[in-house]
Amino acid sequence: MDPQVLEPQLLEIKDFVSFTLAIIALFIGKAIISRYELLRKYSIPEPVVGGFACASIVGILYYGFDLQIEFNLDVRDILLLYFFAGIGLKADFATLIKGGKPLLILITLSTLFIFMQNFMGVSVASLFGLDPKAGLMSGSISLIGGVGTAMAWTPTFVEELGIANANELGIASNTLGLISACVIGGPIAAYLMKRHHIKANQDDSLDIGASHKTSSQHIRVDYFGVLRAWLWLNVTLIIGYFIDIALQELGLKLPMFVACLLAGIIIGNSGRALLNRSKDKGEAYLKDASQGLSLIQDICLGMFLTMALMSLKIWELEGSLFYISVVMSLQVLLSIIFTVFIVFRMMGKDYEAAVICSGFGGVTLGSTATAIVNMTAVTQQYGAAHRAFIIVPLVCGFFIDIINAMIINLFAYF
Repeated sequence: MDPQVLEPQLLEIKDFVSFTLAIIALFIGKAIISRYELLRKYSIPEPVVGGFACASIVGILYYGFDLQIEFNLDVRDILLLYFFAGIGLKADFATLIKGGKPLLILITLSTLFIFMQNFMGVSVASLFGLDPKAGLMSGSISLIGGVGTAMAWTPTFVEELGIANANELGIASNTLGLISACVIGGPIAAYLMKRHHIKANQDDSLDIGASHKTSSQHIRVDYFGVLRAWLWLNVTLIIGYFIDIALQELGLKLPMFVACLLAGIIIGNSGRALLNRSKDKGEAYLKDASQGLSLIQDICLGMFLTMALMSLKIWELEGSLFYISVVMSLQVLLSIIFTVFIVFRMMGKDYEAAVICSGFGGVTLGSTATAIVNMTAVTQQYGAAHRAFIIVPLVCGFFIDIINAMIINLFAYF
């Protein structure tokens, strides 16, 4: 090592301070969004703006002052569990049955896209003279799978397939993918609505968040409604923990939030069935709890994505910058074309389809959380899309992880 080259000084930010900085970043994002109409027009999420602002400052400190900031973000993963538990608690079987056909269509389209995404990664890696299987780390492993899947597959690629830089390729691809996923979702929905003359939905009773047209003073949440929601979320997480153990015993290694989603669906539908027997009290209780759930979900999702983006390490893109830039540009282009010309048409060519497309663009390059944030930003601008918020979380949070694992194994060992 060159003695003149010094390692950047490491500054570790403890969890409490990191969480506080994330709140500040989210407020900054909200302030910027409220000031610029262009950002609202294209439904750029508030957490994205705030998270990028923080990540940019961290990058400036790294390159300009040789100071590397390391955030302790353990609470981030818990926020994601709360969010998906809430999705499950609010999902009723009647809506799931109505969404049966679109659900199957989106599962089929997602499966097809995973194959296409991996073919793209393998092809570009071959053109650059790399091991073709290294391209899988710039395919569905790091993009649809996310950073957790990339980290899980890294030992296999390094030790069994002999791809020494698998970790760097996965993290770099995931970083660029996450940034792209946050940016393309809103513009895709805006383009589709303008191109096909789709009118905005006048329903402001959003599944997550509040409409831009709704004043915060008009949002009333009962104290005990929040407390009830919090209680049921905690119960859901506990049951989700045991469901996760059961799934692992069956050989299904899925993200923990999938088990929490399933637990929420079971608990939510069972509770509604019991409360509906006492119609008057049941409806009041459900409405009260639903408002509390929506508030907690909105906070958890916004904070999760803010923390995910503020922790991006831009310098980790340096290793294979040219290859990563080329393959990710093609992956983003593939996602946009597939979403606009295939997903939109197959999902019905209506407002719900446009919202689903914003989510599909998010999950194909980022994560399930990115998909939901994109959809939330779109509905805050144009109105509710209840079917989309049932179909997309189920496909992205459950089915797509199982299918992706099977396809990755096929490509890795074929």
